[in-house]
Amino acid sequence: MEQDYLDQETEQLEKEVMQLVGFIIGKEKFGVDILSVQEIIRKTPITAVPNSPEFIEGVINLRGSIIPVIDLRKRLNILKHRKEENNGEPVTWIIIIKVDERVTGFIVDSVTKVLKIQRNTIEPPPDIVVAGLKSQYIHGVCEIDTGLLILLDFSKILDIKEIGRLRDFDK
Repeated sequence: MEQDYLDQETEQLEKEVMQLVGFIIGKEKFGVDILSVQEIIRKTPITAVPNSPEFIEGVINLRGSIIPVIDLRKRLNILKHRKEENNGEPVTWIIIIKVDERVTGFIVDSVTKVLKIQRNTIEPPPDIVVAGLKSQYIHGVCEIDTGLLILLDFSKILDIKEIGRLRDFDK
């Protein structure tokens, strides 16, 4: 009887906690629900695709699957330069995310760690941020020990036309 109560209490606490993969673009800290992240990779050759939107870096071959890769820095209009390694090459981390049955890679500057946050600490984005059409992909913000974390809604990063263009990569 007591064990059942503890199991229910543990289950309730797990529902209230959200696990995020933290990452950085420029000086900003972002997070994405860990359940949508398939994997995180580095140093993968990216093949450019002619006539693709500027923010689409190209495609990668991940174990036989061709996956489009989007530069989140360009998509979010964070135009500062990437960190570079010793040999002058940009540091490239690609977070492979599955959203709405579509697998896409997103280039970020660095991946930090898995974060656990209380769902009730997530605040809606400020009105001034949401006022711009391009900011509909901000799910919310929350405070963590190192500052504010912006939660992105990857299902809204691309609009309908852009998703259609990504589908062309599968062919």
